[in-house]
Amino acid sequence: MTVRTRFAPSPTGYLHIGGARTALFCWLYTRRMGGTFILRIEDTDRERSTDASVQVIHDAMAWLGLGADEGPYYQTERFDRYNAVIDELLANGKAYRCNCSRERLDELRQQQQAAGLKPRYDGKCRNARVEDCNCVIRFSNPLDGQVVFDDLVHGRTVFDNAELDDLIIRRSDGSPTYNLSVVVDDMDMKVTHVIRGDDHLNNTPRQVNIYQALNAPVPAFAHLPMILGADGARLSKRHGSVSVLEYRDEGFLPEALLNYLVRLGWSCGDQEIFSLNEMINLFDLSDVNKAASKFNPEKLLWLNQHYIMGGDPARLAELLRSYLQKLGIDPGDEPSLSDVVRAQQERSKTMVEMAMASEFFYRDIHEYNEKAAKKHLKAAAAEPLRRVRTELADLDAWQTANIHEAVNRVAEQLGLKLGKVAQPVRVAVSGGPISPPIDTTLHLLGRQRTLARLDQAISFIAERAD
Repeated sequence: MTVRTRFAPSPTGYLHIGGARTALFCWLYTRRMGGTFILRIEDTDRERSTDASVQVIHDAMAWLGLGADEGPYYQTERFDRYNAVIDELLANGKAYRCNCSRERLDELRQQQQAAGLKPRYDGKCRNARVEDCNCVIRFSNPLDGQVVFDDLVHGRTVFDNAELDDLIIRRSDGSPTYNLSVVVDDMDMKVTHVIRGDDHLNNTPRQVNIYQALNAPVPAFAHLPMILGADGARLSKRHGSVSVLEYRDEGFLPEALLNYLVRLGWSCGDQEIFSLNEMINLFDLSDVNKAASKFNPEKLLWLNQHYIMGGDPARLAELLRSYLQKLGIDPGDEPSLSDVVRAQQERSKTMVEMAMASEFFYRDIHEYNEKAAKKHLKAAAAEPLRRVRTELADLDAWQTANIHEAVNRVAEQLGLKLGKVAQPVRVAVSGGPISPPIDTTLHLLGRQRTLARLDQAISFIAERAD
């Protein structure tokens, strides 16, 4: 059997973290089994589905690198097919027309709730032979027996048919409903494994009955556990970013997010860091946990820093360029972005953080960090800064080693610890108290800008003294 999985998001908003994990698990399982990964856009909710949301799905999938082997397919392009299947079910006595009014259904629900019963349609129109009309079509669910399937995550799962009502498969406006269209799609696309969130678990027995009514093979099911916030509540906006593209915009690397998502509900011993090839070779649905997983932003940050530290400077340089541009900076050619990345890699948790920390390399300093200036750009710092400027101006070659020696010489001449000289220089040239090592920082800035910024700081100290 050739494994065929599908990721089938609804374009009613952004692609959230839970959806991205589902896509990843489908993609990994397919890759490991040498199968086919299908992308299907379930856009039958015409009121909420938008072209912008469809584009967000494509952008997020492309950023994550989860390319589809087939698709994208769109459900709105398959209405004729759904209606043909519904007509087949009607002809075979497996579906029926229902003209019960909204008022009757509301009254029925209230009566059932008052009696402590689970609200469900009572089958009034099941044998009434309602003539063709602008009414809903219901599926004739079996009245007795059980739906039994072996879920690849939850194990043997049983539902009583008596607990399932005759669900609507076509609305009165002629549009098919989710449970019908998803079965027809999976049947036509020969999907062998349906991997999705366990919020769909209650839909599965209804869909199994539709498969059987159509004499279609029933795929294997794997229902993934929910993702919760740190407080144990369902993951939502109040826990922070939940959109995949928000993480991109916040400076996370796709490989870090994928590595984090794969560990939400799946494990391989105590291993935490996985390359994409390792994920493909090791991932198995039998190792997915049944229990819900908690989203830990700090763990994701740790992973992101790990991947930034080990990232290719040339690739990160292009990413850094885009984040600097979002800050309104055109970095140009000097200093080299790759060199700036090498200087900042070990100190940056996100690419946004790296961009903000590197801003001073490409933008003039118009004001100093107030706290840093008060501590380090005071009168006592004027002489060390003047001497450093003189030493640096006299250097034959603007090299890191020569810069380091020059700053050290000034500290020795003045009988000061290196920090008493280097830190005022750092604030002078960067505007704040944090930068890469001072010799690296000055080398990247270049002689001309370094000397100009030292002059600016010396004047700032003099003006404050006056």
